[in-house]
Amino acid sequence: MYRMKKQYNQLPQVAFSILLALSLKERHGYEVIKQVTDDSNGKINLSPGALYTSIKQLLEQKLIEEVKHDDDTRRRYYRLTKNGKAALNAEVDYYQNSVTLARQRQVLEINYASYC
Repeated sequence: MYRMKKQYNQLPQVAFSILLALSLKERHGYEVIKQVTDDSNGKINLSPGALYTSIKQLLEQKLIEEVKHDDDTRRRYYRLTKNGKAALNAEVDYYQNSVTLARQRQVLEINYASYC
């Protein structure tokens, strides 16, 4: 089980984005890149090098795992592990709390038109 340490260690933005992309379904690298770009409204454009460096780290941390697809042996597919889901949940909880505090402190001005 993924357990947060006493001091919260935030995931790097790219790692968080990859976990978020994999929360929908198993994906191969190019699909992850496309989903991250879509999820970030084009603000994050991963190069294959950055993607696979992060994937290697996420595999080592056991937050994702490689899965075989018999119908597509050319590509490597990845999915979240139980620890990966827990890490993603902890990260989203952190962001939700941060947004709540920002609103309470009136430092967050939302311009919905810029997101449409």
